[in-house]
Amino acid sequence: VAYLIVFHVIFVLFVWTYWKSIFTLPLQPDKKFHMSYADKERYENEERPEVQRQILVEIARKLPVYTRTGNGAIRFCDRCQLIKPDRCHHCSVCAMCVLKMDHHCPWVNNCVGFSNYKFFLLFLMYSLLYCMYIAATVFKYVIKYWTDELTNGRSKFHVLFLLFVAVMFFLSLMFLFGYHCWLISRNRSTLEAFSAPVFQNGPDKNGFNLGFKKNLQQVFGEEKKLWLLPVVSSQGDGHSFPMRMLCESQNPLLANEEQWGDDGLDEENHVSDSSDLVNEHRT
Repeated sequence: VAYLIVFHVIFVLFVWTYWKSIFTLPLQPDKKFHMSYADKERYENEERPEVQRQILVEIARKLPVYTRTGNGAIRFCDRCQLIKPDRCHHCSVCAMCVLKMDHHCPWVNNCVGFSNYKFFLLFLMYSLLYCMYIAATVFKYVIKYWTDELTNGRSKFHVLFLLFVAVMFFLSLMFLFGYHCWLISRNRSTLEAFSAPVFQNGPDKNGFNLGFKKNLQQVFGEEKKLWLLPVVSSQGDGHSFPMRMLCESQNPLLANEEQWGDDGLDEENHVSDSSDLVNEHRT
């Protein structure tokens, strides 16, 4: 009875998080990031690339956009006709721009982004716990079959197969879950881990890293009682995110190796980057 109670508690949480990961629609950018009809006509009728870039710069001045393309231009989606918010990317499978896109997951047949990233992480965690619980409760019966304490040959194959599948999925999920835990600790998405976000002063893979505690709160929220439940508690609206450089400019004491790790920019770059971004923000 105790085994069944624990099993069904984990199973319900596993199915609940899986359901939320699948059926939570990815969030798209707000209408204010879409080009107006007049701006769209002006942009499409202009043949000179440098003038097109200037048009995008003029539109982006009204928006909280700080990241750039690799060549320093405003991030613009030709297919969705919008200025991309920070950390937003276009998903070719979903055919739309997704806020804080992490990746498109075939296992949940959905884009993992700002709206369902917490649910996806909980799904991985409860899947891992589910497989571990099954393997642990079945293992003793495998030992009994191995030592010939149980002689029912028909169930022997089923028990061995169940243990094998549970251990196999446990190992694969352990690496995947561990990788996403590392991403959370650095406040990066999967896409940002492969290609660092580019700011006005160049790429910075730790541009959104606010420290472990704040990184965790950004995904799970400040109320710890909601962390393990698949309910919405993430901070923000997915369109803009606190940046390390702006936070350091407000509190220079935060800029230390213990807080940010040893793979960030040097102190002089921090100061110059922060001042440039703050001046842009004020303008």
